[in-house]
Amino acid sequence: MPSPVLMVDLKGQYLKVKEEIDAAVAEVITSAAFINGPQVTRFATHLADYLEVPYVIPCANGTDALQIALMALGLQPGDEVIVPGFTYVAPAEVIGLLGLVPIAVDVDPESFNMQPQDLEQAYSRRTKAVIPVHLFGQCAPMEPIIEWAKQRGVFVVEDAAQALGAKYKGKRAGTLGDIGCTSFFPTKNLGCFGDGGALMTKDPHLANRIKMIAQHGQQKKYIHELLGCNSRLDTLQAAILDVKLAYLDDYEAARNKAAQRYTQSLQGVEGLIAPVKDDHTTHVFHQYTLRILNGRRDGLKRHLASLGIPSMVYYPLPLHRQPAFDSLVRMRSPLRVSEQLCEEVLSLPMHTELTPHMQQIIAEQICQFLYTPQQ
Repeated sequence: MPSPVLMVDLKGQYLKVKEEIDAAVAEVITSAAFINGPQVTRFATHLADYLEVPYVIPCANGTDALQIALMALGLQPGDEVIVPGFTYVAPAEVIGLLGLVPIAVDVDPESFNMQPQDLEQAYSRRTKAVIPVHLFGQCAPMEPIIEWAKQRGVFVVEDAAQALGAKYKGKRAGTLGDIGCTSFFPTKNLGCFGDGGALMTKDPHLANRIKMIAQHGQQKKYIHELLGCNSRLDTLQAAILDVKLAYLDDYEAARNKAAQRYTQSLQGVEGLIAPVKDDHTTHVFHQYTLRILNGRRDGLKRHLASLGIPSMVYYPLPLHRQPAFDSLVRMRSPLRVSEQLCEEVLSLPMHTELTPHMQQIIAEQICQFLYTPQQ
């Protein structure tokens, strides 16, 4: 019986490193050091070495990482933070929770990332930070974003949750701005078996503040110097991540091979636009996201589903049209590309266990649907 096509094959990936994972988990269980065990520090050290950044501070999840980053920067209620209008909700969510104001800017129609030329129009005297999101696996154009931010005295917080391992001009995603944030949600390129996240920085002062905030604002037990939160990466997850980190480059290579097969199979097909990789960045293909034109996206999604082929829409609404944010997110220019992408994007199955046969079936069905005249 042929293997089913899965959006993400976490079990298949686990089975390839099962002995190492099981041994690492057993070590933690035997020690009973479930919180702040030595594996947490070990993983943080290994990740810092991989990223070539001096400080990595693990936390409970990627959303916490973003919130802690903004808290560490000392932003005050009413301060503005620039975010892309086409992205996952987490950056705007933490901005709102902290009493800050998200200012949404449009994105590039090919890379889906923030464009530096849009930042000035979004700027005001209340702008204190910008959050470039490295969407779907490739880096936003960080050099001009950072240069603009320096000129304006604005902090840069990278959301590298979908691009851990990617490189921008030789430097790893999450290590270019003042603070980088990532997630270890199970479906991420480096995923644990629950929730997890981390922050990265080159600044020792920020690193100390981040560490304190994530531990109830204390650096000495029961002496709380800052208003903080409780956000820890538990020892079991750290042990799992430490095993998988050694394979992260292999995972990236497998995803790139799968992306190349998709692109070759869909080359020249009318009615779609395949992912475009920017020259300044590598791509780790957290998602392989097509644009389906002529209003046929939802029909194609239904067609694939009828054959047992999953697909996902990341994301169906831009930030400013989300019900929770319609009165919170502000814009200083139209977000036409963001709105258009929400009508067109469709992400195909993408993971390390994809086979050429699976992808051939998916590509054939996409072609069959798009070349069938609309009724």
